[in-house]
Amino acid sequence: MSDVYFGNFKTRKQMRLLKIGLLCILTLAITSCFDDQDDNAISASEINDFVWKGMNAVYLYKFEVPDLANNRFATNEEYGSYLNSFSSPETLFESLIYERETIDRFSVIIPNYIEFEQLLAGTSLSNGLEFNFYLKPGSSTEVFGIIRLVLNNSIASDLGLQRGQIFDAVNGTDLTATNLNNLLNQDSYTLNFATYNDNGTETVTDDIIESSTETVDLTKQPYTENPVHQANIIDLGGENVGYLVYNGFNRNFDNDLNAAFAQFQANNVQHLVLDLRYNPGGSVNTASLLGSMVTGQFTGDIYSKLVYNEDQQASNTNFNFVNNFDGNTINNLNLSKVYVLTTSRSASASELVINSLSAYIDVVQIGDETTGKTQASITIYDSPNLRPENINPSHTYAMQPLVANSINVNDVAVPSTGLTPDISIIESPRNFGMLGDLNEPLLAAAIADIQGLGRFGLSQTDFRPIKTNVNIKPVEEGMYIENDLFLNRLDLE
Repeated sequence: MSDVYFGNFKTRKQMRLLKIGLLCILTLAITSCFDDQDDNAISASEINDFVWKGMNAVYLYKFEVPDLANNRFATNEEYGSYLNSFSSPETLFESLIYERETIDRFSVIIPNYIEFEQLLAGTSLSNGLEFNFYLKPGSSTEVFGIIRLVLNNSIASDLGLQRGQIFDAVNGTDLTATNLNNLLNQDSYTLNFATYNDNGTETVTDDIIESSTETVDLTKQPYTENPVHQANIIDLGGENVGYLVYNGFNRNFDNDLNAAFAQFQANNVQHLVLDLRYNPGGSVNTASLLGSMVTGQFTGDIYSKLVYNEDQQASNTNFNFVNNFDGNTINNLNLSKVYVLTTSRSASASELVINSLSAYIDVVQIGDETTGKTQASITIYDSPNLRPENINPSHTYAMQPLVANSINVNDVAVPSTGLTPDISIIESPRNFGMLGDLNEPLLAAAIADIQGLGRFGLSQTDFRPIKTNVNIKPVEEGMYIENDLFLNRLDLE
């Protein structure tokens, strides 16, 4: 169990005495049990103890939740009775979340941290496809999907599938707003393709999705995604433009990201288009490295800041622009302007990059408004210091709560409504385009601005994608802090 405070107990000696009494209470007063991942009966109260203590120690909104107050419980008995009033760790966890629908949309409890760590490393079951889904024109229930991304070296890429292909059924069942999650979250399924007919008009209302006989069978397999999806050099009449599609801030691939910038540097790139349209976030540290690769002239200056709850102000952290990491020299471009492509799927660490760089250089955002997530989270475990060592072996629960707000050097946070683009273009199934193609609408807008041809937005409000639980990545729309960057400073004394 973790050495964190509750009630009026302030010293470690008092805490030890409290634990002895509390363990007795929990042993005698357990009212519910359940099976863990290994089918062993585990006391809900034992895990609930971890849930409350962990949230009390690090939760960003601790002081907004009365049940997390340090003086919430006057006696061992009161605390034990409180824990036993919740039938499951999930129920307790949700009761401690501050305004789930509006403020904290992102904290999660993790039943199996082993599987979760594999997902954070980039490994999951996948057939290599990511989708957008839209309501069919004129319908409030019928849905069609479009392949938005084909991952490199995946089952889908081996089958020759391409971005922009449309389908309207799975396993022969027509897609609807209510069945698509179940149909697409299966490990194996058949896509039934369709075509998009715009009837030769500019209006959307008369467009038709026409089913075809073409199908493809897909089965998910373990897959590790390299988030450096595409890195190209575009020659614009003697000026080189670097184009990078980057799909996740995964620290395991920092060297690959640096290698992409080595390519840009070697080709004397004068302009950079950073495509974060499908990047839901990830490591704060990697986000700071990316900022240093884009620039290079601000080494040592503050790039971004993390601010914790009132009990953990000593943990507040500055991330500076750097010129190296893990013994590697950073390949930087020394740019004073960067173009960033976004959609509503661009979140957290992607937003951190835009927000942090904009305090130093000109950032031209093209696409849709971003998600609007300014908070960072961390994985905490049921161990004496919440770290992934000496973990309680009786269960596999962990938590990923929000613990800090991210702000730039000027103390400006990303608004909860998201970052508004300078050039508004909503991806449309009418003209999806291939990533890296100069005619793809978002990239074309960046190229036009680079060439001084003006800024031309294209709003397709009739075709904003609907939100689904398909293709959800680990800690979707998340921004996380590596344990060693926070827990070493955590005040549990």
